Parts: sequence; C-alpha cells; structure tokens
Amino acid sequence: MGRIGIIGGSGLYKIEGIKVVKSVKVNTPFGAPSGNFIIGNLGDKEVVFLPRHDVGHRIPPSLINYRANIYGMKKLGVERIISVSACGSLKEELRPMDFVVVDQFVDRTNYARDMSFFTRGIVAHIEFAHPVCRELSAMVYKSAKALDKVVVHNSGTYINMEGPAFSTLAESNLYRSWGMDIIGMTNFAEAKLCREAEICYSTLAAITDYDCWYPGHASVTIEMIIKNLKNNIENAKKILAAAIKEMPQARNCSCQHALKYAIITERKLIPAKIKKELKLIIGKYVKQ
Repeated sequence: MGRIGIIGGSGLYKIEGIKVVKSVKVNTPFGAPSGNFIIGNLGDKEVVFLPRHDVGHRIPPSLINYRANIYGMKKLGVERIISVSACGSLKEELRPMDFVVVDQFVDRTNYARDMSFFTRGIVAHIEFAHPVCRELSAMVYKSAKALDKVVVHNSGTYINMEGPAFSTLAESNLYRSWGMDIIGMTNFAEAKLCREAEICYSTLAAITDYDCWYPGHASVTIEMIIKNLKNNIENAKKILAAAIKEMPQARNCSCQHALKYAIITERKLIPAKIKKELKLIIGKYVKQ
C-alpha cells in the first residue's frame, strides 16, 4: 500500500495515535515545496504531512509551489491525498463549523498559478470531469458522518478565487448567483496536479465563515476565521484518523490510470530532459 498524504495546517500531524518518524526535505524539478514533509505512522499505515503555507503560515495562496508539493508527495510514495482546507460558505444552509466533502471545482485564478506538469515539450490532456477521487471522498465522508456533533455535507462546489484578499460583496453575490457552495484559495491546483500524478485526491473543507454576502455578516475578519478554524481542527483530526485507519490496501478507482491515454505527444519527440524530469510521473507510459 502506498503512503497517505495530508495537506493542510501545520498542526494536523498532531493527530492522536500518530507516531512521527521523521521530517524530510524533498528536492523536485519544480523547485522547493512549501516545507519539509513530516512522515509518521498510524497503526500499519504510513502518513505524509505537508503544511501548504509552511510552518507558521508564511506562504500566501498565490505563491505556493503546488507542483513541487504534489511532486514531492509522489516522490515519497504517496498514493492518496486528503486536503484539509478552510473555506467560506456561499449558502445559508452550509454553516460555519460544518464540513464539506467537495465534489466539484470552478477556477477563478485565471490560471495565474502553475498547475500542470505538462507545460513544455510534452502535452497531456487528463479527464477532469470529476476532479476528486470518489472512492477516497466516500471514505472521508463516512468517517466524518460517524462522529458525534459533526455536521458534514457529502457534496459541494468549491470556487477557487485568487486571493490573498477576500471577495468583494459584488464578487460574493456573483458566485452565489452561479450556484457555488463554498469558496477558497488553494485546492483547485492540488486536485489537477494530483490527477496528472495519478494520486487520489479528496478535499475536506472546514467552513469558517459566511463570506461577506450574509446579512449581519458584512465583513469577514481574520480573527473570526482563525477562531472557527481552531475549533474545527480537532474534529478534522478525528475525521482524518478514522479515514486513515479504514483505508483499504488497494485502490479500485481510475485515478491510478489517469495518464494511460492522456499523453498526446509523439514519444520520440519528447525531449530527453523532460523525460528525465517527469520520469516519476510518466515513467509507466514513456520509455527513457
């Protein structure tokens, strides 16, 4: 069984029952990841943690090296990644302190971030109609649903804004008119890169606020978000621990074969340098 990756806040590896083994620095062809990867054990499962904003929350969403983060996870043998992410709610029934297991994304970053491994010398078109792993998401939802006093929703569309500023009132109302459910700044790039890397991906979104559209909730403050996030983090840890314990050895989803028919470039035309850099990603399908 491959390792299980967790991307989120720097305190997530402090899950009850997790034995931290080591901190690892990983080099990638795409530069440095957000920080060191923390490797630990939960029973017979190996888990790899990465704080996406680095320890102490020092990297803004727009400057996260998403490619290096996912490549690093792949290099460490991770086959599944659960992302824990703070988000705002765009619907009244999705309340602060609730969780959403996301099933769809809409990108509003206008591709300002590097979110593909295939940007030069090789072209690959992955299927992305269903951007999260249904099998992994079902496990996360089941684990959350089993906990007392935890409200979890088993679907929702996450609109990925640019940031780091929060939405204007006009933007917030526009996203609501589109039928969006929650809003965040980080998960779309992770989901896309995981699919390219044939890694299962699931988002456990923790609602911290109603965004600025909500009557009587005209401004979203950092203090409000941090308070709600801290209150939610203990439940997130319980959900993760339960999901990891129940994780089956084998994957039965299509994520593991996402690149099988996706690479379009004639093999003999792919530069040797690109083959070498992407061997970890494309090695099953492209000979060196």
